[in-house]
Amino acid sequence: MAYNIQLADRVRQYLQQKPGIEIEEKAMFSGLAFIVNGKMCVNVSGDRLMCRYDPEMDATLAEEPGYQPMIMKGKELAGYCYVSPEVLQTAKALAYWIGLCLSTIQKQKLRRKEIRRLQSVI
Repeated sequence: MAYNIQLADRVRQYLQQKPGIEIEEKAMFSGLAFIVNGKMCVNVSGDRLMCRYDPEMDATLAEEPGYQPMIMKGKELAGYCYVSPEVLQTAKALAYWIGLCLSTIQKQKLRRKEIRRLQSVI
């Protein structure tokens, strides 16, 4: 498992500043994954950041500097991308990408709660 330790430390420090989240670290995707509240949020893979985001944002994010699609078994994986290391040099850029990942997890949590609420009504 080879990943950029300095980048992992920056991700860890950023996430630790966020109130109300539980963080777990796990070896995944040939790197170090940060699991937030039980969901894979972001991963440090080599020198890149692998981000998980709302798949509806694919076209918009593809225009962002440093965006690289995640290819798995020859297919582009919707809702996942890599971000090249040169883009992640500033705290602002790192916060932007991790913020996208955190907002995706929050959306999923809300969707689950909404589904449960609707099921209880039926």
